[in-house]
Amino acid sequence: MTRPAATELRAALAEDPVIAVIRAPRIPDAAALCEALAAGGIHRTEFTFTTPGTPGHLADASAAGHRVGAGTVLTAEQAEQAIAAGAFFLVTPGLRPAVAETARTAGVAAVLGALTPTEVAEALDLGAAAVKVFPAKAFGPGYFSDLRGPFPDAPLIASGGVTSRNAAQFLAHGALAVCAGTDVVPPAAVADGDWAEITRRARVFTLARGSARNRRNGPCPI
Repeated sequence: MTRPAATELRAALAEDPVIAVIRAPRIPDAAALCEALAAGGIHRTEFTFTTPGTPGHLADASAAGHRVGAGTVLTAEQAEQAIAAGAFFLVTPGLRPAVAETARTAGVAAVLGALTPTEVAEALDLGAAAVKVFPAKAFGPGYFSDLRGPFPDAPLIASGGVTSRNAAQFLAHGALAVCAGTDVVPPAAVADGDWAEITRRARVFTLARGSARNRRNGPCPI
């Protein structure tokens, strides 16, 4: 049975299919960063545990009313910290059963990382709200069409190497959503608090992914 948190996240991504992934040496104002992204059309932000002070950034952004998630979650302890800080969803780079179980217990959506068909199946068996196919650039947009053969209903998210130049292709080939990384949130711009530049990049990315959902091959996976 699909849990409410998973259903909510899938529905949100079906309507607004971009997650900004933040990896930076420092974040001067997490709430302002989320606001800058939202001004450019990106409304979901993932703060990764590779960035110093992630729980604090999650708490600040969440307190300001933003729906944020924690990324690069590798352990149950990190999952618990993120949930306590207000994370709406958790993202792992690979299959992490302990993280999936912590999310399930807390009623939080877990997006589990996978690459191969076997890993996609395992992620779904673990109750993933969505499966992050990483690194997506390794096989390209066409790989998502291939995965939809055995997994026609799987909510797949393209992550790793997605840019304004190829985001629409990933969506058109069957990805539920895409992750925007350094193409939208360069570490230096984040660290410098260059919110105007981040808004500009977010707007370019959002416009570039265009109406890919209307060009999708076959039925929407959600």
